Amino acid sequence: MPGPLSHIRVLDLSRIMAGPWCTQMLADLGAEVIKVERDGVGDDTRRWGPPWLKDESGADTGESGYYLSVNRGKRSVAVDLASAEGQEVVRRIAATADIVVENFRPGTLERYGLGYADLKAVKPDLIFASITGFGATGPRRNDSAYDFMIQAMGGLMSVTGEADGQPGGGPQKVGVPIVDIMTGMYTCIACLAALANREKTGQGDQIDIAMLDVSVATLANQAMNYLVSGKAPTRRGNRHPNIQPQDVFPVADGYMVVAVGNDVQFERFATVLGMPGWTEDPRYRTNAARVENLSTLHPAICERLQTAPLAHWLEHLTAAKVPCGPINTVPMVFDEPQVRARAMKQELPHPLAGTVPQVVSPMRFAAAPLVFDRAPPLLGVDTEAILAELGL
Repeated sequence: MPGPLSHIRVLDLSRIMAGPWCTQMLADLGAEVIKVERDGVGDDTRRWGPPWLKDESGADTGESGYYLSVNRGKRSVAVDLASAEGQEVVRRIAATADIVVENFRPGTLERYGLGYADLKAVKPDLIFASITGFGATGPRRNDSAYDFMIQAMGGLMSVTGEADGQPGGGPQKVGVPIVDIMTGMYTCIACLAALANREKTGQGDQIDIAMLDVSVATLANQAMNYLVSGKAPTRRGNRHPNIQPQDVFPVADGYMVVAVGNDVQFERFATVLGMPGWTEDPRYRTNAARVENLSTLHPAICERLQTAPLAHWLEHLTAAKVPCGPINTVPMVFDEPQVRARAMKQELPHPLAGTVPQVVSPMRFAAAPLVFDRAPPLLGVDTEAILAELGL
């Protein structure tokens, strides 16, 4: 059965992470995604290794792990956008496409005659999504950006990391390019909204997504905490700013995460720890009180949890319906029984390596299940076929 977007064609003029993450999501949903890359060079991330995918003899294929993480399900066309022939190829694809996703610096595609106005002329109901660091307006609209710098500028690093004055204290970035990923997701949502609106109005749209805007938007509760209190949020390590106890706690043989989310869960948590009196203590009875009195509650929890090993606490807290879990390494994630049961890792056929592992989409549809059968493409592997389809 085809995916829910099997009737949609996407022209992917993006590279690196944010744009390709968006278009990979669209491809996972069944859309035909044609990735246009620089002839002989390709997406920048093709060279962002090691590590490289190995072939069946153990030799490097030249396909980087980074590139392979964001380009599943696409077809690749290699052209020179600076040439009249390359520009004509892009216009021909755009004339058959529903969505264009691009993340060139502002003005670049216009110089090639491939901006929104140019492509709208060949496809009036086209949806054209532009991803930039700072958006189409504002004093920094022409500046380049990468995830790391936007995590800093957008405030995320001010609330990520151990508290100042503590061992390891200081600003930290998130361990994955989270702004790129969230920018790709916001862009995908915007494209789907524009598709839905086109069904109603018959009109396409131009979408402007800025990484800095996304970073600000995803400050979420931290932003609102500041806006309602006037107090700047600070780094607190793993401690949640609004709900307690939620932290990394030492146990007899390592560490675990406990994420108590309400007063009922805290009552169960205290009972498992052998401290039912905590629920009658006015310092800990409510979440607000626990947040205010964390300086005494936290060491008391640590003392109790260190009396038994991880397996003991996981068994008894899970049985009591207290959210908790081990701190898995990445290899442990893929050995986690729940992750294996959900088939989040799959092997796709690959022309150089035989198969390539992929972390597939978490979206599940009963009526239109997703199919993962197209590996991230080799550079230009579909050029000849697509040119023939376009009559070139």
